[in-house]
Amino acid sequence: MSNNKTTVVIGASPNAERYSYKATLSLQNHGHTVYPVGLRKGIINGLEIITDKPALENIDTVTLYVGPDNQPYWYDYILSLKPKRIIFNPGTENPEFEKMAADKGIETTEACTLVLLSIRQY
Repeated sequence: MSNNKTTVVIGASPNAERYSYKATLSLQNHGHTVYPVGLRKGIINGLEIITDKPALENIDTVTLYVGPDNQPYWYDYILSLKPKRIIFNPGTENPEFEKMAADKGIETTEACTLVLLSIRQY
């Protein structure tokens, strides 16, 4: 099993059809510590969705499931987490935010978290 990469899922949803839900499950199944953060309360496989913006430490990855139009709400919070990288899942690509992150030394990747996990490239 790969080493634990503590991950914050931004845009977490209690709807099992959503990719953010599937990614949270897959991250757990791959042995990663996961913090699902979203706007709606709910539970994903025993994890309560965090509906505020708590200070979290030692974050390896933030994986985004929020479209570019809704990302500005999250900019300062995500940057405050000082993650090593941000994954922009399909549909979340945002050159403005990617540049902001890169300027802070944060790696950005346009990729699908579920695919990265399935091919062991997470």
